[in-house]
Amino acid sequence: MPDRCPRGFDERLLSGYLDGELTQGDEQRVTVHLESCPHCKELLADLDRNREATMSTRFTPPPDLQWDELPRSGGSLLLRRLGWWLAAPWLVLVAGYGLWEAWRGVAGAFDRILTFGGITALVLLFLSVLFDRLRDARTDRYREVKR
Repeated sequence: MPDRCPRGFDERLLSGYLDGELTQGDEQRVTVHLESCPHCKELLADLDRNREATMSTRFTPPPDLQWDELPRSGGSLLLRRLGWWLAAPWLVLVAGYGLWEAWRGVAGAFDRILTFGGITALVLLFLSVLFDRLRDARTDRYREVKR
């Protein structure tokens, strides 16, 4: 059997036909075409079998522990927190030093405005999101919900 309809019919319509989502005109076109095209009839039957198999397949969700992203032991939690406490000040120091060097090395006032205006805008946007997240975290009704 060929890969595509030998008559050049738009096979994408078959899925919509199966789901009952076509306009009346397109549905009639598909019905008329199916009467005389064994390739598209077989393709429609395959789509229907796949749809039925998909709809009848049971999905067993994994246990809640597999969804958790938190460390699973006290030692791991301690190391992660220590890592963040060391990484955050290091990042601030490195970024501050880099900005200081950029400020000293940039030639004109226009270049400084371009460089630091963009960085300032990004920092302000980050802070606005951070403040909103911290404020919402205190009153979040779904904080304890897993998954």
